[in-house]
Amino acid sequence: MADFILGSGSAGRRAILQDAGLDFATDRPGVDEEPVKQAFFQGENSENPADLAAILARVKAADVSTRHDLPVLGADQILVCNGKIFSKPATLDEARQNLIALRGRTHRLVSAMAVAKKGEILWSHVATAEMTMRDFSNEFLGLYLAQVGEKALSSVGCYQVEGPGIQLFERIDGDWFTIIGLPLLPFLQWLRQQGIIAA
Repeated sequence: MADFILGSGSAGRRAILQDAGLDFATDRPGVDEEPVKQAFFQGENSENPADLAAILARVKAADVSTRHDLPVLGADQILVCNGKIFSKPATLDEARQNLIALRGRTHRLVSAMAVAKKGEILWSHVATAEMTMRDFSNEFLGLYLAQVGEKALSSVGCYQVEGPGIQLFERIDGDWFTIIGLPLLPFLQWLRQQGIIAA
């Protein structure tokens, strides 16, 4: 029997939890992120992009938790570079433009998690990693996009550091799980504190 629900359709987050030996079920949130983002940018706290990731994680967890009795883990990740929040590219051309904007610069990955039950937020956590891309050539960029193809569209930074995307970087500062979108250790600690998994 599942101990909790992962409120996400992310195969990567599911794999992280499976590899950790956890028992869980999944349910994709039915949240339209655009109105949430618009309300955020019109609010007083729009100066801190980490707040947006936290809000989205909470909204997703709360949404899924209304359909289940078990606690629901929601998560979100955003990428910020020079004050701009990047979104997942819709096309490979857009991925190319995003990578051109990121190369030679340091960006932040902000990964947020929240646990909700019956619409109430029980716990939340935000972690940040700093990623410095090397100043790669246009030729390398073309070869990289040809190699990864549509996978470049599946993440906000157009890369997976566990694959060829690692070749884009010259420096990484941050927890591995934060980089791939689910800061696992604080969540495991919460599960132990709640008696959901063995301490």
